Parts: sequence; C-alpha cells; structure tokens
Amino acid sequence: MHCPFCPAQDTKVIDSRLVTGGDQIRRRRECAECGERFTTFESAELVMPRIIKADGSRQPFDEEKLRMGIMRAIEKRPVSIEKVEEALNGIKSSLRATGEREVESTLLGEWVMKELRKLDKVAYVRFASVYRDFKDVEAFRKEIDALEQSE
Repeated sequence: MHCPFCPAQDTKVIDSRLVTGGDQIRRRRECAECGERFTTFESAELVMPRIIKADGSRQPFDEEKLRMGIMRAIEKRPVSIEKVEEALNGIKSSLRATGEREVESTLLGEWVMKELRKLDKVAYVRFASVYRDFKDVEAFRKEIDALEQSE
C-alpha cells in the first residue's frame, strides 16, 4: 500500500486487530521512507445477488428497502433495533449462502416472514397481509389460525 503522506510505495503493517465483531481488520501501518503512521481498514467485499421481481424485472438487492419494510411491520411494536439488525444480517447471510447471482423475490419475502415470525407475531401478520395481498378479513383469520396452530 502506498503512503498517503509521501510518494513511497512501501509500507509495513505494525499492528492488526479485528473490529466490528470480526467483520473488519484494523491495520496500523508505517511508511518505510518517511516513518509516518496511518490506519487502514480491511473488509470482505461481498456481492449480493440481484432480485428477480414478480413481473420478471431484475434489480440490485437494496438493504435499505428491506430494512424499511421490516421497520414498517414492527412499527409501534416492542422489538429492539438490535433484533431487527440480527434479522437483517440473517436474511443477508441466507442470500449470500445461495451462491446464486439472482434470487426470486418470493424467496426473499419468505425469509423476511420467517424472521418476523420469530420477532413479533403482529409484525408478521402485518407484513404477510401486504406480501400475500390479503383481500378480506377472512384471509387475516386464516393466517392467524395457521400462526396459532404452529405454536
């Protein structure tokens, strides 16, 4: 790595530590020529698959869109942000674990519903009502009955 203080190309690592729960490595470096020290951070670059929508269109995975959908479902529910982040990380891990370049949006939706079911039953039904496009009260009743039978 080149030195940010001089044109030298040779720097050496003098200290490395894991940070952010092991997701990054913090490296202290020293320039071999000018002796200046600086810090770099290293993390894996993981490419998320594209999402195939119901209409056949494809779009890049949008973590913020996923987060907002979950946040809308848990609105005014006793679910901590930490639990939401854990759920998001689980969904993203599942996406990467497929090893595919493209994933159907229906599969992504099912993973979201699985995570919401663990987090909060009301949030699960809220999300399911939009995701499965409930047309009437009977659809809600069937989903709630199925939820109660699975417990």
